[in-house]
Amino acid sequence: MIQSPIELGLDTFGDVTDGPDGKPLHAAQVIRNLVEEAVLADEVGVDFIGVGEHHRADFAVSSPEMVLAAIAARTKRIRLGSAVTVLSSDDPVRVFQRFATLDALSNGRAEVILGRGSFIESFPLFGYDLNQYEELFNEKLDLYAAVLTQKPVTWQGKTRAPLVNQNVFPKTESGRLTTWIGVGGTPESVMRAAHYGMPMMLAIIGGDPKRFAPYADLFRRALKERGKPELPVGVHSHGFVGETDAQAKEDLFADYKRMRDRIGAERGWPPMSRADFEREIEHGSLYVGAPETVARKIAATVKALGVSRFDMKYSAGPLSHEKMMRSIALYGRKVIPLVRDMVG
Repeated sequence: MIQSPIELGLDTFGDVTDGPDGKPLHAAQVIRNLVEEAVLADEVGVDFIGVGEHHRADFAVSSPEMVLAAIAARTKRIRLGSAVTVLSSDDPVRVFQRFATLDALSNGRAEVILGRGSFIESFPLFGYDLNQYEELFNEKLDLYAAVLTQKPVTWQGKTRAPLVNQNVFPKTESGRLTTWIGVGGTPESVMRAAHYGMPMMLAIIGGDPKRFAPYADLFRRALKERGKPELPVGVHSHGFVGETDAQAKEDLFADYKRMRDRIGAERGWPPMSRADFEREIEHGSLYVGAPETVARKIAATVKALGVSRFDMKYSAGPLSHEKMMRSIALYGRKVIPLVRDMVG
């Protein structure tokens, strides 16, 4: 079971944050702030920064690769990836080309996390039929896997024009481009990742993270049955680090609730209470508290699922840039060393 060395990363969707006057910042300022957050993450020892793709007013980033390219120019070691790339409404060839370019700019630090996305705005925006939700992802993942070999591609499907012995450029210097498949928690998604021999990133956004252990086990069994080498399993969950447990909760609650209730209203969820928030921190998938508290919870998840990457989604709706910067600093300087000590 791949566990060590554990990688500790951060994810953000470029949530539109509030400024000092309590009003939402312009998306342009949010994007500039995001770059500064990533620069700090690099400085304090975070292993990975993931930037999500959305096409709606409450998230500033629609083109993660552009933001990641700016981050690449100002950082030295942190790995750079998407969280996630919505492959269903994109072109697999262009996805590879954009990340191969990012890989060149960053001296081999680019990663891709492919998924179907939990929002659907990109489908009508780019002219895709939601009735083909499954078919689009399956076909495009199949094509992307062929392009990923960096050999001439011959491919045919129903949702895109075929390719015949077609080379795709630029190729990466190393001949590889790390690509994960984001999984929300269905056996079919797990088996898909195993079929293509790609690492699996579990998006755990609620409930006891241990309930995902069967998916991690299924992934490892499926790889073994297919004669494929063992591959990393990662986890993406929300979190926030403060100087104390009480301060972390106080800093996060109001903004996290605003984000959660706004999205929940679209999806038919009831408003989140303070008791719900506390329960998710205590027993679920919110990694909130002082560095020692957050580190213990991450370490417990790492051990329970045997994961080799944990990415904390540090942004939360209007949560301010200043609060996020303080959380990032504590995560890198205190949480990461503690987790590594705890998991050996």
